[in-house]
Amino acid sequence: MLIGCHLSIAGGLHKALDRAADLDANALQIFSHNARSWNFKPLEDDGPQKFRDTQENGPVDYVVIHTSYLINLASPKADVYEKSVDALKKEIERAGLLGIPHVNTHVGKHLDAGVDAGIETIIGAINTVLDSHVAQEYPDVQIVLENDAGQGTALGKTFEELGRVIDGVDRDERLAVCFDTCHGWAAGYDFRSDAGLDELLDEVDETVGLDRLVLLHVNDSKHPLGSFKDRHEHIGRGHIGLDGFRPLVNHPRTRDLPFVLETPKEDSETDKLDSDMDPVNIQAIRDLRDD
Repeated sequence: MLIGCHLSIAGGLHKALDRAADLDANALQIFSHNARSWNFKPLEDDGPQKFRDTQENGPVDYVVIHTSYLINLASPKADVYEKSVDALKKEIERAGLLGIPHVNTHVGKHLDAGVDAGIETIIGAINTVLDSHVAQEYPDVQIVLENDAGQGTALGKTFEELGRVIDGVDRDERLAVCFDTCHGWAAGYDFRSDAGLDELLDEVDETVGLDRLVLLHVNDSKHPLGSFKDRHEHIGRGHIGLDGFRPLVNHPRTRDLPFVLETPKEDSETDKLDSDMDPVNIQAIRDLRDD
């Protein structure tokens, strides 16, 4: 089972791989830089090779970069749009240098410009990125579009919206999708039963193609089904519930995908900020496997 979580890159990108190994994880998600800044600090000269060597000699089989939350590919504001396009190019470059196959991103918010206008803006942004020399220099790196909870003017809350983006992109073979369980739950997808998950996967297949589903963000939700609120909770402590993840963990169309947790690092029941909950959440998912 490919399973892990989002981990810190403090001390160097390769340190996240060491932290994953300490958790007995074989999947990992990282930010490639300070996610609260548009600035990309240059990688150390030996940074990419050190990262590649550390991964080759450790247990982590899968790594994905998550883009900065500042990126908004749907923004009608020219300065934010241009910064977002440039940032996504840089993430692809870093992924290529580090040997990472996927760059995961939210598609953005239309900020009252409207859904249609927002989707056209996203398409233009991704076409610009994929037409760039940077993207063509690293042809094996895919952009992974993540579903959204749908709060406010956020786009991508349905796979139909993500499908419209993919259909408009010229180099669509460079695009894949990620299903975030908390976001999907918030947007109204109830996947807690075999039938519910089959319905979800059928929709994925009809709108984007099931072969594009390459990543799962596994998070419980602090809010009820269809709330459109993006608040992650520890596995089994939210409205999805522990058994709600069992179909996803065992379904033949999802069981072999990377399971990456983005659950809180602190214990919400004891309110101990220094209590690392990653091993607890990872084990909770592992225990749901039938074999």
